[in-house]
Amino acid sequence: MSSEWRNWAGTASCHPQQWETPASEEELRELVAGLGPGAGTLRVAGSAHSFPPVVPSGDVLVTLENYSGIVDVDEAAQQVTVRAGTPLSHLSSELAAYGLAMENLGDIDHQTVAGAISTGTHGTGSDLGILSTQVARMGLITADGTVVECSPDERPDLFRAAQVSLGALGVISTVTLDVVPAYDLELRTRPMPLDACLDRLPELRSENRHFEFFWFPHTETAFVKTMNRTDADRTGPGGDFDSKVENLAWEVLCRLSTRFPSTAPYATRAAAWSFSSDRAVGPSHELFAHDRTVRFAESEWSIPADEITPAIRELKAWIERHDEPVTFPVEVRYTAGDDIPLSPAYGRESGFVAVHKYHRKPHHRYFEAVASILRERGGRPHWGKLHSLDGTDVPALYPEWNTFRRVREACDPGRLFLNDHLDRLFGQ
Repeated sequence: MSSEWRNWAGTASCHPQQWETPASEEELRELVAGLGPGAGTLRVAGSAHSFPPVVPSGDVLVTLENYSGIVDVDEAAQQVTVRAGTPLSHLSSELAAYGLAMENLGDIDHQTVAGAISTGTHGTGSDLGILSTQVARMGLITADGTVVECSPDERPDLFRAAQVSLGALGVISTVTLDVVPAYDLELRTRPMPLDACLDRLPELRSENRHFEFFWFPHTETAFVKTMNRTDADRTGPGGDFDSKVENLAWEVLCRLSTRFPSTAPYATRAAAWSFSSDRAVGPSHELFAHDRTVRFAESEWSIPADEITPAIRELKAWIERHDEPVTFPVEVRYTAGDDIPLSPAYGRESGFVAVHKYHRKPHHRYFEAVASILRERGGRPHWGKLHSLDGTDVPALYPEWNTFRRVREACDPGRLFLNDHLDRLFGQ
């Protein structure tokens, strides 16, 4: 195994002195319990899909590729218990064999279960919460090596904090998820003038179980995507070959616009032109996620759902005013509100605005401009995406920030689980 850990986008890396790959809860527990004073920082890596330096540790790094899989399926209660390192893609496939499914998923499914909930990963749907709202119970290994179970009825304060924790409370060992009977979705996609899309947002959000849209900068075109439950005949799986060709074409356009920034508007216009109306019907987990092989950096913010229209119009004006060479579309999704202290959707129905830059392009100016526009509208960062906030910025954004900090300090008084990035957020 290489001595360097690096995330998928290449925006974070580390050279840990100790790299562990436990295969059982007992090995995890013994590892944590055996770290005495002066051990430094222990961090756990999932699938390396977080963009900020949430994971890096120069001391102890734990990866969970050997600690994966279903522990128990309670079909009567519609719950499944899994090991923390289980990839969402594997879980979905295994649930299908039981006639079960996740209520909602994001648009990639490479993340581990623990990593997805720890960073507040979400899908889209105004009546559906982030993935952490599907958690019914957790087993957490705290700094002294104790395995602590928590749920809404058992240690509820710890449970709420652990639902989105950035790995700052301890090492998640097992997660029990609420699941639902397997179901099919009808996916529909179509281009739409941006102004028409923005004007129809209340209708599109309320009339579809899942709704999102992509706006292509340097164009007046949005790409609308809806998904709804259906009993219609399945259309069959999408073409893997077509997906690979699309990713390859996008890689070529991104490389071209990186070398020649003035071509960026032509790249987005070509991309917008290439999208057409489409329809597919299939199992939910096959339609939620899709492959993304073109590497990028990403920043994403949650704002009150009704602020999306003015925010997108302001962002569009900024890109045009500064002639920013953006090749990736701006992605907008929605979630229901929740009561999880560190959830970006805490207390409000939320619209999420995600922006991307090709991984070889500078992104700081663009991402900071987006952050400034969205923070003016109550923006909260997605913890797994790039942001520049620290402990002086975030308390005002999260009404229960201090509640989380109190739980965190009780679980980890010696600060074993805080790396430099988290210390800037949670440090005194």
